[in-house]
Amino acid sequence: MYTPRAFEIDSAKADAIIDECDLASVIVFDPNDGFDATWLPLLRRTGRLVGHVARANSLWRHTGPALAMFRTVDGYVSPTWYASKREHGKVVPTWNYVAVNVHGTLIAHHEEPWKREVVTALTARHETQIGSDWQITDAPAEYIEATLGSIVGIEIVIDRIEGKAKLSQNRSEADVAGVIAANPNPLGDAVRRANQDNESDTTVT
Repeated sequence: MYTPRAFEIDSAKADAIIDECDLASVIVFDPNDGFDATWLPLLRRTGRLVGHVARANSLWRHTGPALAMFRTVDGYVSPTWYASKREHGKVVPTWNYVAVNVHGTLIAHHEEPWKREVVTALTARHETQIGSDWQITDAPAEYIEATLGSIVGIEIVIDRIEGKAKLSQNRSEADVAGVIAANPNPLGDAVRRANQDNESDTTVT
């Protein structure tokens, strides 16, 4: 991933972005079938990502190199928001975003205990987010057994992680203020946080 120095993030921030994301795009490649991409929720564990797909989904058959892509906030940036537009007009549109790419090796899991643990953990995470205490043991045992049989566990053993937070860090303080003022939303908050301790750098990238 092309990442100018101004937009680099450290491993701790990359991990936090992965944890913040509820959904990832997992991409694999097969010489015969080409690219295969699936959106699915993943959990970060030490050195790996885990989740599951329907058995009918061919993704799990492509064991080997895989890429998991995570994205949080993003949005278009208009030149009209920049103070420098009024000063000299030498500005162009761009796009701000925060993203992490995880490169690794995909492994398929068919073991019932492995799948049960991952489904239980994913359910607990997302039910907690909506203020619910539902858990898989609330459903009939035979139904859960059948459901677990219809899915395949996915594990991505992490080789390397690339993180990028492109949030106007290469703009002047006045330009950054204009972007924040135009975005009273999560994107504006992200731009504010990214630039709090960032020295102004007007290099165009």
